[in-house]
Amino acid sequence: MTTLSATTRTGGSAANLRAEGAIPAVIYGKGVKETISIALDRESFKKAWTAAGSSTAVTITGLDHEYDVIIHDFQIDPATDMVIHADLLALDKNTKVTVHVELEFTGTAPAVKSGLGILEKVLHEVEVEALPANLPKSLVVSIDGLEEVGSAIHVKDLALPKGVELKGHEGDDVVAVISAIKEEKEEDATPIDFAAIEVSAQKGKKAEEEVPAE
Repeated sequence: MTTLSATTRTGGSAANLRAEGAIPAVIYGKGVKETISIALDRESFKKAWTAAGSSTAVTITGLDHEYDVIIHDFQIDPATDMVIHADLLALDKNTKVTVHVELEFTGTAPAVKSGLGILEKVLHEVEVEALPANLPKSLVVSIDGLEEVGSAIHVKDLALPKGVELKGHEGDDVVAVISAIKEEKEEDATPIDFAAIEVSAQKGKKAEEEVPAE
């Protein structure tokens, strides 16, 4: 499990904290009677986010005791693109939690490679339930077996880590499918009759010549 060291934040300016390379954060949720204000090293937080995402538990150390949390939310300064605050949701180690987990598509679909069809990703994440220690960051979905138009991967085909259960999905729900390539219909273009234009032009010229002079 990913760990992240924190210090208790008792006061002081958030701006000064950020200037020192830290970010203010709060812990709330299971087992937390009152919201805990903490400070986290910015670079360490970025590494924890890369490793855990928003669905995998992170262990917070350095406080009165350890907290298992998920990174529930964080704010970014649009001017500097830096994290300026984080919200950490505390979990009970012995209580299952339901989260949304990203689907990570890997491989190459033979049907796409041969030009038979295109890959349509119907689901990009699924809802799962597990104990905090078993929560996955993502679920890998191989598309190597999609060989023809209509080939599909369903929710029941997903490989789940031990202790992880799917929630809110039917087994036959489509995750990804190979669809036929839609051919663009060409517009019917009426060919230009240059001969008719030429005859019309000649008639006009002849008519001008036959007009008597006043």
